[in-house]
Amino acid sequence: MNRIKLLRKEFKITQQELANRLGGAKSTVAMYEKEDRNPSLDVLIKLSEIFNCSIDYILGKSDIRNLSEARENNSFYLANLGFNMEDYTPPTDAQKKQIKESLEKILEKNKKKN
Repeated sequence: MNRIKLLRKEFKITQQELANRLGGAKSTVAMYEKEDRNPSLDVLIKLSEIFNCSIDYILGKSDIRNLSEARENNSFYLANLGFNMEDYTPPTDAQKKQIKESLEKILEKNKKKN
C-alpha cells in the first residue's frame, strides 16, 4: 500500500484535509495515493513535516520511519542489519546495553585510529 495513504489513514485525516495542509487539491492527493503522480520535493518535505517521518520512508526507500527516534532506541542499527523493527517491540534498556556491548566487541578490530 502507498505510504502516503497509509500515513494519512494512521493520522486519521481525509484527502481534503491533507490537501489543505499541502496547499493543493484533493484530486492531487488522490493521484499521489494511486501513484498516478509523484509529489515534488517541496510536497515531500511538507509530508515529512506533517507525518514526522523521513522522505525515504514516505517513498518506500527505507523502513526507518524517523531517524532520530530510531537512533535513540538503536533500531537504526538493527534495521541496517536487516531487522524490520516494525516486527519487534523496542529493546529494553538492558537489551540496548547488551546490543551495544556485542557490537563493540564485534567491531573492535574495525575501530579507526585517530
